[in-house]
Amino acid sequence: MANMRVCVYCASSRQCDPIYHQTAARLGRALARAGVTTVYGGGSVGSMGYLADAALAAGGRVIGVIPQFMYDLEWAHRSLSELVVVDDMHERKRLMIDSVDAVLALPGGCGTFEELFEAITWKRLGLFGGAIVIVNTEDFYRPLIELLERSVERRFMDERHRAMWTVVEEPEQVLGAIRDSPPWPHQNRRFAAL
Repeated sequence: MANMRVCVYCASSRQCDPIYHQTAARLGRALARAGVTTVYGGGSVGSMGYLADAALAAGGRVIGVIPQFMYDLEWAHRSLSELVVVDDMHERKRLMIDSVDAVLALPGGCGTFEELFEAITWKRLGLFGGAIVIVNTEDFYRPLIELLERSVERRFMDERHRAMWTVVEEPEQVLGAIRDSPPWPHQNRRFAAL
């Protein structure tokens, strides 16, 4: 797993249940100890801050990608291995997923959902072939997983699209889920449209 780069989508909320912050910290430590570089949204608070702080404390490499307006608002983490300031949200998302081996989603709000769904869409279209792992802390993502299943059942997605993501309950299961993720070759775009 060493030399691997993963993108982590997570939240900046300070008001959510502390278990979500603890989960982010556990994930940061697990990635760092495995020699995995963490790429994330560059924030300093909420799950973002806990993820980055724990990874850095465990000797990990953490790359933050943040748009200029958020940097100007002083939302950026100032102690990262690398902080990349970009023009806008679109560039941020593209850069975060570019050249990573996997995408992970911790519980979060609409921004996290949007990023996760974009990654799933890119995978369906053959634009991203890495693992997508959803960390279902406290059963947070159950309604979203049910929605994805409904899309398959109602034939908006193919049965084979279920292989695009993996769901785990604990952050320590993420590395195994990445390792065991089925290959997703570019040619799978043949069944992107039903």
